Amino acid sequence: MDIRDLTADDLDAVLDNRKRAFGPLSPGDVETWRKRFELLPEGSYLGSFEGSRLTGTARINRFTQWWHGRALSMGGIAGVTVAPEDRGRGVGRTLMSAVIDRCGELGHVTSALYPATTPLYRSLGWEHAGAQLTAVLPTEALRGMGDGASRAVKLRRMGPDDAPELMAVLERVYASTRASGPLGWDEPTWRLWLDDDDDFCYLADDGYVIYRWDSGDIEVDNLVAGSEATARALWSLVGTASSIATSVKASVEPHDPVLWMLRERQSDEVRQTRWMYRLIDLPAAIERRGFPAGVSLDVAIEVDDPQRAANSGTWRLEVASGSGAASAAAGTEPGRAPRFTIGGLSALFAGVPTSTLRRTGRLAGGSPEADDLLDAAFNCAAYMIDYF
Repeated sequence: MDIRDLTADDLDAVLDNRKRAFGPLSPGDVETWRKRFELLPEGSYLGSFEGSRLTGTARINRFTQWWHGRALSMGGIAGVTVAPEDRGRGVGRTLMSAVIDRCGELGHVTSALYPATTPLYRSLGWEHAGAQLTAVLPTEALRGMGDGASRAVKLRRMGPDDAPELMAVLERVYASTRASGPLGWDEPTWRLWLDDDDDFCYLADDGYVIYRWDSGDIEVDNLVAGSEATARALWSLVGTASSIATSVKASVEPHDPVLWMLRERQSDEVRQTRWMYRLIDLPAAIERRGFPAGVSLDVAIEVDDPQRAANSGTWRLEVASGSGAASAAAGTEPGRAPRFTIGGLSALFAGVPTSTLRRTGRLAGGSPEADDLLDAAFNCAAYMIDYF
């Protein structure tokens, strides 16, 4: 089995594999899919081959992701397929092992994916970490959310040329709200999304919304706001469709302001789509992650990563003044430090509590005091509003 980069000459075979794995695409979706291939950086689409026959594929999207308000480079894995006749022969494992190495070569310090199946990805170090949350909201309630301050917010239609300003808005809002988990696309991909005639895109100084009609109701793909006034302005804009649409399906944060702005909230209809996470470069990921400014940490941990030997060993984790560092720890007595699988440490990075990791076998050893310090440093409600 050979692993190599996919080229434009492979696209028909890739599309055939994609259709067999996930079902057919509409002609419009096929066109978008081909455009996205053209935008991928070199080395971002891998294929497994048996001779000249394509047996599997995996795509690495280039994302910026924020953790406690600080940005790092994340490889978003998608388009993972194995031809039906080649399943159960180790194609997926070989391909995903190559993806881990390629993420490192491309400079991604972490990786995420939405799994179609858990066992394969878990065996290679990815672990369930966060979720995309989709809420169903009454359109009429959103229409009435505006007030005097929100009506003063300036909204304007947004197109492909607004991609740089949109990216700057995301940077400011996610930094100021100390967000953990949400991602941003690169400029060429934002331009592609903002050029979709079926989407309605509006931009404010500290927020934006992208929404569309969906079978007579409204689907909000993205809505990000850095202030109450902008949140009310954007949600009430969506609510102006209430004469036709009875409900809005929207990607939201775990503690999204809209859930506190609704006048009535007796029960929530919120669905979770889980994503899995993996550290690719452990010390770089810790260094680039943000942490609560009031938390200090100095703990030695042991990590086992069979796929990335450079991540394995004993590490000294230090956190102070909102920043972290991981350095190789010499002279630490074996067995005294908390012991993590790479999946366990990846989950901790995304805010999964140590008590959960211990009760699932992903953390052993150490002490309650060390657990409390780790929980305080990494605590967050990780989420994404984008599916990829």
